[in-house]
Amino acid sequence: MQNFNEKALAVTAEVSKAVLGKPEVVLKIMMAMLARGHVLIEDIPGVGKTTLAQAFARAMDLTQNRVQFTPDVLPSDIVGFSLYQKETGKFVYHPGAVACNLFLADEINRTSARTQSALLEAMQERRVTVMGRTFTLLPPFFVLATQNPIELEGTFPLPEAQLDRFMFLIEVDYPTEEEEMRIARETTGTRSEELKHILSGEEIIFYQDLVRRVPVPEHIYEYAVKLVRATRPTLETSPEWVKQYVAWGAGPRAVQFLILGAKTRAALQGSYIVRREDIDAIVEPVLMHRVVTNFAAESQGITPRKAVARLAAEI
Repeated sequence: MQNFNEKALAVTAEVSKAVLGKPEVVLKIMMAMLARGHVLIEDIPGVGKTTLAQAFARAMDLTQNRVQFTPDVLPSDIVGFSLYQKETGKFVYHPGAVACNLFLADEINRTSARTQSALLEAMQERRVTVMGRTFTLLPPFFVLATQNPIELEGTFPLPEAQLDRFMFLIEVDYPTEEEEMRIARETTGTRSEELKHILSGEEIIFYQDLVRRVPVPEHIYEYAVKLVRATRPTLETSPEWVKQYVAWGAGPRAVQFLILGAKTRAALQGSYIVRREDIDAIVEPVLMHRVVTNFAAESQGITPRKAVARLAAEI
């Protein structure tokens, strides 16, 4: 566990050399990768999301593909396609952009729902189906998607089923004045930071299996289930304000991600057991995109983030 802790934190330190002023974001992405989850980043333009994906790919010695999602991107661009070869009389599969370890789906909400749904099988099953044939993606496989929360014209909001496939929703804000000064100094010269390979794909798979073996006390399972069930306005046990302001709550996958995220955090902290603070540290990124507030909440300024924070404080 100690070697795991050191190696994983070495990766985050290496990535932070290229992505300045985002240590918490880098750490959460590392946690999601080790838990075999995917991350959706809501960001303003120019905060370094592409640099972030490329830095992780280099530090972890992974293959990486990036697709700039637009309305004309087709499902076949993502999952691949089969072409008939006259010479052999057979269909030959040509892999799409997801045939890599780290897939950056840039501005995923700018493409059609049909293309968005092409990612569902890859994210959940780590495989793609083309013309009735199934092709397994080589592990480790990880999706880092981004969407712009400011500009909504010409976008296709992600459906709840697709949002639920993402382990974390991470909101990236402007850097602080000190961080922006550092960015100005260190990124406008001729010297570029060369990142070292810290982890190989085989080591990542080994550590992903190791994370799943971290023990969880029974009361932590109960706490995670209680948190998630409290987001559902249809249950009698939910708080009255949830019934008033929440239209839809989190599903069972939220419990799985809370436990897996807590296991990963515990391992990164060098702990041999999951504690309550491990759950508390990841409640917001796990639940924010799974709690849908209604019009009454919007009129009161109650966002999903505020609703989740209040719920975590009460539970």
